[in-house]
Formats: sequence, C-alpha cells, structure tokens
Amino acid sequence: MKKKNVTARKGLWGMGVKDWIWFVICVLLAFMCLFPLWLMLSNSTRTTIQIQQIGGAESLLFSTHFFDNVASLLNKGFDIFGGFFNSLFIAITSTVLCVYFSALTAYGFVGYQFIGKKVLFAVLMATMLIPGQLGMIGWYQLVVDLGMYDSWTPLILPSIASATTVFFLKQYLETTYSKDLVEAARIDGAKEFYTFNTIILPISAPALATQAIFSFVYAWNNYLPPLMILNSSSKYTLPIWIHQLNADTHEVDFGALYAGLVITVFPLVVVYLVFSRFIVSGIALGGVKE
Repeated sequence: MKKKNVTARKGLWGMGVKDWIWFVICVLLAFMCLFPLWLMLSNSTRTTIQIQQIGGAESLLFSTHFFDNVASLLNKGFDIFGGFFNSLFIAITSTVLCVYFSALTAYGFVGYQFIGKKVLFAVLMATMLIPGQLGMIGWYQLVVDLGMYDSWTPLILPSIASATTVFFLKQYLETTYSKDLVEAARIDGAKEFYTFNTIILPISAPALATQAIFSFVYAWNNYLPPLMILNSSSKYTLPIWIHQLNADTHEVDFGALYAGLVITVFPLVVVYLVFSRFIVSGIALGGVKE
C-alpha cells in the first residue's frame, strides 16, 4: 500500500523518459494549434494601426477595441445576424442530413447481404479519390439548369452523399453491430426504420458525434460553392461577408476583419465543446451490455 501511495504522489514527476518526450511533443502540438487562435483573439481587440505597428510579444496582449471593431463591422454593412443565421441554418441542415443518411447507408452495408455489395462499396470508396474541385464547373452548370441559382438548396442537398462519413460509420458499426439484437427487434414486430432509429443510432452515438463535428465545421466554413451560386446579399453566409471585408486591398480594416473572424469561429468552438462530451462519455459503449 505504501508503494502505491508513493507512486500516486509522484504524478507527473514519476514519468519515464519516453513519457516525458511524448508529453513535450503534445505540449508543442497544443501550442501550435492554440497560438493562431490566441493571435486572432488578441488582434480582434486592436485597431488596424496597432496591428500594423506593434509586433513581437506585445501583439499577443489584449487591447480594449473589440466592440469598436464590431461597430466598424456594422458600419461597413456587415450583416452579422443575417450571415450568422444563414450559416447556422445551412450548417445544421447539412449536418443532420449528412449524419443521418450516411448512418443509414453504413447500416445497409453492415446489416444486409445483397449481390454486388463489395463492388458497390468499392465504387463508393473510389469517389473519395476524386477531388471535389474537378466537378465544380459541371456542378455549377447543373445548378443553373435546374433553376437553383441563388438558392441554399444546392448547398444542402449534396451533403446527403458523403463517402467519407459512410466509410467512418461503417467501420464503427462493424465493431458495435449486434445481429442478435436486431433480429430480436424484428421478431417483436419492429419495422426496419424503427429498428434503425431506436437501436442503430443510439449505439453509434460516439461516431455520429464525431462526424457531426466534421460535417458542421465543413458546412460552416464552406466558401467557394456559396460564393459561386449566391447572388443576394440577404443569403450570404459569414465566410462570404468576411470576404467582402477583404475585397478592398487599398484600405482593409484589420481590426474589424479579425473581429469578424472571431464571430465566425465562435460557433465552431461551441459545437466542439458540446459534442466532444458525447464522444468521451460514449466511446467505451457497445451495442449490447452483457
């Protein structure tokens, strides 16, 4: 008992050389990830003159001009609330569609046996090798031909087909799927969609939360497609509004620009903090408890 207490008291200082190396590497990686965020936050509280003139360690300190920069945003016609609502609606809708239908597709590959399943899955995976930029021109022409120009529809509907999300959820379901549990539900008279919604989705919660974060971040930061098809300023997302601030290369208000970036990034941080709790709490859960 004494030896265990001594080991427990050592804590961090009781680590070996290899543990210390990994600890230092993790600290450096965390610093590299957080430093740009800190710099963005500090610059959002400064004026353009301060950002351009002050450098070094002083640029990491916070100032008192954040609300002045926000006021400057509003004076420049930056529609914070409209852009926020547009981005939020598109991101949430795209995330829900992406996660739900990808989980449904992954369940089809794991829970059903049908001819050509391996070939179909291979074709699905092959689409991951094709860069999305190659189809931008054809996608734009299709949007125009279907009469969906200046609409949110072509920004939301394509999220239903996500090969990456299907692959991730399929790999997860292969480790948690219980054939006996599904067959028991079918014997009790449960329909297929009821079984999927009440059994498959709950046991996939950690994977769904992970993919929800990725899907939301992608949809929120999506810039080029909205820029190509949105023409009405009332439908602009926050990334497009940020682009409008940087359009004048001769007179850029960097303080207002950084304040806009902080407003844009804030929801992403909130989403991660909310869904990461489900990932941590549910990562060890399986489909059937013995």
